[in-house]
Amino acid sequence: QVQLVESGGGLVQPGGSLRLSCAASGFTFSLYSMNWYRQTPGKERELVASITGDGAITGYADSVKGRFTISRDNAKNTVYLQMNSLKPEDTAVYYCNAISISHSYWGQGTQVTVSS
Repeated sequence: QVQLVESGGGLVQPGGSLRLSCAASGFTFSLYSMNWYRQTPGKERELVASITGDGAITGYADSVKGRFTISRDNAKNTVYLQMNSLKPEDTAVYYCNAISISHSYWGQGTQVTVSS
């Protein structure tokens, strides 16, 4: 059974940091690219960061470039999103996504709130 379980969200002040984790099970993790998306009410889900299966290539939305870092540990079947210099506009539900040519899996999301 495929599972993606996000954790690490919460309330943080502007300028603060959070590290999200997404633990995967039920599929061959290293064969999947992993993405972090975020969504706020009334808006479409936005792709924030991506990483290839071997971790060699990463990509970021312009809005988070230089502040967020995506990484993965294939031995632990986990992908991370280190978020620094957080802004109120980063407030959203963050989702991890595993994608291959034939499959796409989603986690349940974790809330990140940036507020003073």
